[in-house]
Amino acid sequence: MERIHITDVAPRDGLQNQQVQVSTAAKLELIRLLAAAGVQSVEATSFVSPKAVPQMADAGELVAQLNEALPELRSSVLVPNLKGLERAHAAGAREIAVVLSATETMNRKNINMGLHEATEVSARTLAEAQRLGMRTRAYVAVAFDCPFEGETPLAEVVRLAARMHEQGAGEIVIADTIGSASPGQVKERLGALCQVVPVGQLAVHFHDTRGMGVANAWAALEAGVRRFDASVGGIGGCPFAPGAAGNVATEDLVLMAERSGFSTGISIDGLLDAMNFAEAQLQRALGGRAITWLRRQREKERMAPVARTA
Repeated sequence: MERIHITDVAPRDGLQNQQVQVSTAAKLELIRLLAAAGVQSVEATSFVSPKAVPQMADAGELVAQLNEALPELRSSVLVPNLKGLERAHAAGAREIAVVLSATETMNRKNINMGLHEATEVSARTLAEAQRLGMRTRAYVAVAFDCPFEGETPLAEVVRLAARMHEQGAGEIVIADTIGSASPGQVKERLGALCQVVPVGQLAVHFHDTRGMGVANAWAALEAGVRRFDASVGGIGGCPFAPGAAGNVATEDLVLMAERSGFSTGISIDGLLDAMNFAEAQLQRALGGRAITWLRRQREKERMAPVARTA
């Protein structure tokens, strides 16, 4: 079966705007459970201002512990600029991601820079990370719609993706930050983006605000994309983007892919363990669109040996 690659972003994008403070030990355990489920890539944390995102204040400590506990796991960290990169490198991070929003207003709300300045800062940060021998990802955020400016011009998304590719980003992540995309838009935009970035280096990052996260992922698969971000339990949302709901759930994406003939290497049973742990930490119910069915199936499978013995 053809393999697709999933990066679970729950430890960073999932937790960043949660009201309950999650300890470093609990974050590490969540990542350990994801790795035990077969997840080979996570977005672990972000080196942003602790005042802006208090949940990520322990980024350096988490990276150091993660490198010791799970040295084989591919883990990336978000950095907003060269200062964030310096902190990440000092902590031992091996892969970084920059976030470049495709509209002027979103950049100012997110990182307090205009679009031109944000583009140049992202380019310089990528160049320095590569000089340091680090792997790189570049997000193009609000790639479909902006909560402040409305529909994002496709030409601008293509221009920014091309610039980040030319700058050497190993992966270009097209992000539906507020979850407004539809499958038709996904295919149209990815078709244009494939003209400037090799499809093997494109990834997609969907939120499930309007219930179309998995449908959009399928549209991306049909467009040739094989790299996806997702968040176990559907945890997530951007603190700087009004109306952004949780990410598409990793368990939903794995279920869809595996039942459609793709291989993910990820155990849904293991993901449910990770999700149950996250529920206990956040003190609220989690889960994607299929969670009721998945839990029922899990209970049936666990009861089956008992029934046969009886």
